[in-house]
Amino acid sequence: MKNEILKLLQQNSKYTASDIATMLGLEIEAVEKAVAEMEKDQIICGYNTLINWDKTDRKDMVTALIEVKVTPQRGEGFDRVAERIYKFKEVKAVYLMSGGFDFTVIIEGKSLKEVALFVGQKLAPLESVLSTGTHFVLKKYKDHGVIFEESKKDERMIVSP
Repeated sequence: MKNEILKLLQQNSKYTASDIATMLGLEIEAVEKAVAEMEKDQIICGYNTLINWDKTDRKDMVTALIEVKVTPQRGEGFDRVAERIYKFKEVKAVYLMSGGFDFTVIIEGKSLKEVALFVGQKLAPLESVLSTGTHFVLKKYKDHGVIFEESKKDERMIVSP
């Protein structure tokens, strides 16, 4: 039951307990209780709205994915380094990775320069950071399972000679 509730809330966080109960054939109270338990246990960590900022007047925001190589701290591994990174207000997400680097850090800034200053003045100087590589998002096609722009069909009439 809990997984079904989670799937529905992930699709649309605006679903009410009544909506979910109807869709899953459950009692409203059972849904409310399950959601409250999952919030308490931090299975549900928050409710977000996915926004296509390119369609607003806030088009000038820059999103960057930063590859970070670090030296893990003795006795604490990567967790302490990750904590120092995710506490910066610019940081939207931090992921421990396998492969050629240790963390992917996702940040947002008002300009390329602001992102560069964050990397140069805050991230790179951290004691455990060995190197960084910054990649800027040029366009979002799909995010959190939502397609931002469907491909448009060519609706012109075919004219043959």
